[in-house]
Order: sequence, then C-alpha cells, then structure tokens
Amino acid sequence: MVEQAPRLGVLTLKTIVVHTVTYFLCGVAAFTLLDYERHMALPEVRSYMRQANDRLVMAGPLLQPIRGVLFVVAFYPLRDVLFGRRYGWLAMWLMLVMVGVLSTFGPSPGSIEGLIYTAFPVQLQLFGLPEVLLQTFLLSVLLCYWVNQPANRWFGVSMWVVFCLIITMSVLGLLVTPPA
Repeated sequence: MVEQAPRLGVLTLKTIVVHTVTYFLCGVAAFTLLDYERHMALPEVRSYMRQANDRLVMAGPLLQPIRGVLFVVAFYPLRDVLFGRRYGWLAMWLMLVMVGVLSTFGPSPGSIEGLIYTAFPVQLQLFGLPEVLLQTFLLSVLLCYWVNQPANRWFGVSMWVVFCLIITMSVLGLLVTPPA
C-alpha cells in the first residue's frame, strides 16, 4: 500500500494509461458483444452518433489521454480520499458513476437528464450503460491498485505495453483507412 499521496506527474501518467486501456478494451468488448455497429445504424441513433467507420471514431483511442488529464484534475485534489485507502476505488467509482454518468449536466443518453429531455427510447438510453459502468469500475479498481502498489512492476509494465499497442494500432488503422 502506498504510504504517501501520489505526485501529480505520476498520477497523470497512470490515469492516462489506465483510462485509455480500459476505454479501449471495454469499447471493443461492447462493440462486439452488444452489436454496436447495428445499433448505431438505427435511424433514431444514426443522426446522433457517428458510425464505426468514421475517422473521428477510429481516432477515439488517440484522444483518450486528454480525458485522462481531465480525470486527474478531479482526482488529484481528492488523492487523500481515493488513494492509500482500502475502499478508495469504490469512492472513485461512485464519484464517476454518480456525477459523470447518471447526473450529467447535459442530456446524455443513459443519464437522468437524458431520460427526461431526449426523445431516445428508454431501451436505447440504457443500452450503453453496461459498457460505461464496467469501464468506470475497471478504471477505478486498476488505477487505485497501480497507485497503491507502486512496487508491482509487472502490472505497470503490462499496462504500458497494452497502452502502446492500442496507440500504435489506432495510428496504423487511421493510416491504412482511406478518408471518406
């Protein structure tokens, strides 16, 4: 267990890596298991969501480090509550789910505001929640583990290797896919 709160630079890098890895892996799993390609092509969704072959969607993993930095802006001031504590991961997960998923300030699908203010059918609103709940859970558990167990080198190396593979595959995918 970590004895002192993580430094900003270390927490930033670890958050970027863990967020990008969990985002990508949960996205691929959901895309495959939940048949996202078919669901995103539905008429009521198509005008709202970009399709899987859109280059911006393909670049999504490359943009996740930006979100990792934004997460750190929220996590760092709360580092004494989130890290070095037995259930810090649970506090982080609840914060992400309650504020970032269910109680967004805008009408995002699956949020309270989305259910009230959008015309999306409820089943489509709830369709993506398993992916989001799993990704935020894994982000919370794995980030807290990595920060709290800095001596566990195999975990850190594994995360960095997977992160680098994701970034490399995303760049290569964009390079070999012709623009629309």
